[in-house]
Amino acid sequence: MKIKIGHGYDVHQLAEGYKLTLGGIEIPHHKGSMGHSDADVLLHALCDAILGALSLGDIGQHFKNTDPQWKGADSKIFLREVNKMILDRGWKVGNVDSTLILESPKIGKYVPEMKRAIAQCLEIAEDCVSIKATTSETMGFVGKGEGLEAHAVCLLFGAD
Repeated sequence: MKIKIGHGYDVHQLAEGYKLTLGGIEIPHHKGSMGHSDADVLLHALCDAILGALSLGDIGQHFKNTDPQWKGADSKIFLREVNKMILDRGWKVGNVDSTLILESPKIGKYVPEMKRAIAQCLEIAEDCVSIKATTSETMGFVGKGEGLEAHAVCLLFGAD
């Protein structure tokens, strides 16, 4: 059995007048992520981790932010499509681990629903999805509430 590891990172600005979508679910907050799609930093980082593990480029190569078809798109579409790409190549996600960096809102109570959404998109068990959150201790653009970040890693399994 072959294994591969991938890492992904994403960042988006926060602003009033946008929805905050994280891990495939909408979270009530006075600010949301700015972006061409729904700007879900967590799902974007996961897509990049999975694509990177197989040297398939990054999310921007497959879902261009200049393409009108992706304007306002639900990022779960991207994650499902990335999963299809790797399945077609004989690979499967073993597990994903991620960290969100944001000052607010606190996301602990939303983690089970986010894990469920991600697990469904990747066709894996919920206990194979890890989501952690931290702050930047009020430092930098995240600390000032101007943006948020996500890091993700994945383990892929493939047949010999």
